[in-house]
Amino acid sequence: MAGPRSFDPVLVGNRETDAWVAYYRRDWLKFLRSSVGLVAAGFGMSPTQTLIGAWYVLKANQLWAPFPDNQPDGARAYMRRFYALVAETEDLDPAKAARLEVEWWRIHRAHQHDDSVTRAQLEDALVELYSYVYGADQDAVRPAAAHRVDAMDYSDSWVAAGCNLDDRLLVEERRALVSSYAALRLAISN
Repeated sequence: MAGPRSFDPVLVGNRETDAWVAYYRRDWLKFLRSSVGLVAAGFGMSPTQTLIGAWYVLKANQLWAPFPDNQPDGARAYMRRFYALVAETEDLDPAKAARLEVEWWRIHRAHQHDDSVTRAQLEDALVELYSYVYGADQDAVRPAAAHRVDAMDYSDSWVAAGCNLDDRLLVEERRALVSSYAALRLAISN
């Protein structure tokens, strides 16, 4: 059974790619479907918890999406609800996990619009999130964070190019996300 420590990196990476595509195209129904699949594959919750968790992820992302007038407090509140579901099987503080989650969103958005915000800052934010949520060594999760930043770079280039579904950048984004989850799975299984 899939779960926070036994997920299939290929399945989770593919589902996350689909969610990112739907997010940037503002196709919220596809985003919700992708989130249901992502939560199911990544966290192994019951069907009811999966639907509720995916709804929380959708609402958080809808509140985060507008630029520059998003609602980070609202996004954190929904992600706290999501991480409360995760905390039923993992030892974590949902408020702290939500804060770390939305922090990497913030740094990514800043990186998209401000050249002074570096890849290293984004990678560090992901390392902090992964280390906390999975109780893993920061050095062990750094490769996963680096691959995920690569995926974000491909995604950002895809968005800048017009969000075309046949763009080769989506293949590279998908590969980078699968690599990220493979590295994360390796880091947390030790």
